[in-house]
Amino acid sequence: GSNVPRMSSGIQIKPKTAVQKSKTSPLPCSPKPAIKPQPKPSDKLNPKTINPFRAHSRPPSAFAAIYAKGGIPCRLVHGSVKHRLQWECLPETVPFDPLLVTLAEGLKETKHPYTFVSKEGFKELLMVEGATEKAIPLLPRLVPVLKAALAHSDDEVFGRGLDALVQLSAVVGPPLNDHLKHLLTNLSRRLMDKKFREKTTVALQKLEQYGGKAAVAIIKSKIPTYCPI
Repeated sequence: GSNVPRMSSGIQIKPKTAVQKSKTSPLPCSPKPAIKPQPKPSDKLNPKTINPFRAHSRPPSAFAAIYAKGGIPCRLVHGSVKHRLQWECLPETVPFDPLLVTLAEGLKETKHPYTFVSKEGFKELLMVEGATEKAIPLLPRLVPVLKAALAHSDDEVFGRGLDALVQLSAVVGPPLNDHLKHLLTNLSRRLMDKKFREKTTVALQKLEQYGGKAAVAIIKSKIPTYCPI
């Protein structure tokens, strides 16, 4: 009772479907090719959200990841003459734990804006009232981080680490002496580099100045050639 025509061999001949017809007679003005890719909203977002801080397929550093999530309560403001930090709230109200340690971690960064934010943030946080009492309990965690910056192969990272160490010494004073020996090997190594000899010597003198007589004995034990001020 089928209306489909049959050939003598009994093979059914089906009528062409709409899809088949379009294959045999394509429409040159069809709008379909124009919308064929059909970009999804996520496609626009992906380039910015998948790995904005990844370089050469490396995962973002701890500091970069925290910065990306808004975990650093200050941001870089570009000035016509020089850059500055703008804090979301008064630095005096920000808990040092863990921010001071996080900013110290950022000293190892080699890319902008992390280099500026970490260095300037660390410096400005140590300038707030009550910084001494807030920083001393963090020394066991700060010193290994500063040591890593001082051991870094990048000269600028070493310079930032050295500046941060002197700033920290100025703020906490003699309590830093208990941790000083962990930092002196890297300073001793840089003393042999003409480029850093003067800067490192000045830093050691500052450590002596802020650490007192006890600091001299510790420095001399690791760097026998050091001449006290």
